[in-house]
Amino acid sequence: MRAAGKIEASMAGELRMNATNLVGSKLIKDLVTENGVVLIPCNTILTREHVEFIDRHHIPLDLLELERLPRDMTNESLIFKATEEIREIFHYMRRRGTVPIEEVQSSIIPTIHQAAEYPTLYSVLSGLQAKDDYTYRHNIGVGVISTLIGKWLKLSEADLGLLTTAATLHDVGKIRIDDDILNKPGKYTDEEYSLMKRHAEFGYEIICNTPGIDHQVALVALQHHEREDGKGYPYGITENRITYFSKIVAVADVFHAMTSKRVYKEASPFYQVMQQMLSDSFGRLHPVICNVFVQRMMEMSVGSEVTLTDGRKGRILMVHPGDPVNPSILAADEYIDLRKNHHLHIDRLTR
Repeated sequence: MRAAGKIEASMAGELRMNATNLVGSKLIKDLVTENGVVLIPCNTILTREHVEFIDRHHIPLDLLELERLPRDMTNESLIFKATEEIREIFHYMRRRGTVPIEEVQSSIIPTIHQAAEYPTLYSVLSGLQAKDDYTYRHNIGVGVISTLIGKWLKLSEADLGLLTTAATLHDVGKIRIDDDILNKPGKYTDEEYSLMKRHAEFGYEIICNTPGIDHQVALVALQHHEREDGKGYPYGITENRITYFSKIVAVADVFHAMTSKRVYKEASPFYQVMQQMLSDSFGRLHPVICNVFVQRMMEMSVGSEVTLTDGRKGRILMVHPGDPVNPSILAADEYIDLRKNHHLHIDRLTR
């Protein structure tokens, strides 16, 4: 980024005048400092808060490379649309026992790709966190997050489409489990937990019994709870026998489950989730996939409003490549480097 000294008053005025036009635009190139630190990552949809951030830090407008998007294209609305669609598809599968794959590919998959095309971290999380309809939102959430990971890993278009389908259908086996168990507010009994774990095998059977679906989709339904160290289920297989798509979906599945409100628990604090993801990259989850995921998700959070664990509110200013879960925060004009404040963390994103 060019020297971020004070810009001319006319430029500041221009920024304020054009704020309405900037909001809703897609940043098509990373906004970076002279040292290469990403301030706002590529593909971010600019909010008014981003514009205010740009104004406060006197960033010249000519550094922004933008693409205008339709005003009604928001992650929340897209995720709501996909959730309603998958609800109907799950109802169909309960009645028929097979997947209406043509409907999935013609309606849900394009919607998920659209949501993954214009992501901001807050909009992704806020659209996916409601505890109502968790089973349906979880499938959509894992679909969106897996698609983002696939993009970051530079999968081909064909593989990305297959991954999105597999991720969106990863939990179809739950149609064979009673809603009373799925939505139970308390702890499962041993018998109930054993039944819940069978959803992976049920999903594999359902997909294999549906003509026209690639076998890799069935394997993701079967393997998304397997772990690199062999301590997953249903078969306890190790890293060399788990498919690459299953490894990606496992990362998305863990993240969405931890950041979601459930009938029996609140969402985990943001810093705990991200630190747990990094911890799981040592043995449980694929290390490269997991580390790419954490780094890119944190880059997506730049500019987001947060509440810290001491109650203060601030905004994520920059992410440090070597320690992405401890970014720098601007809180009431105080610069806080979380790498140097070991007892202070991000509790939650608020906008």
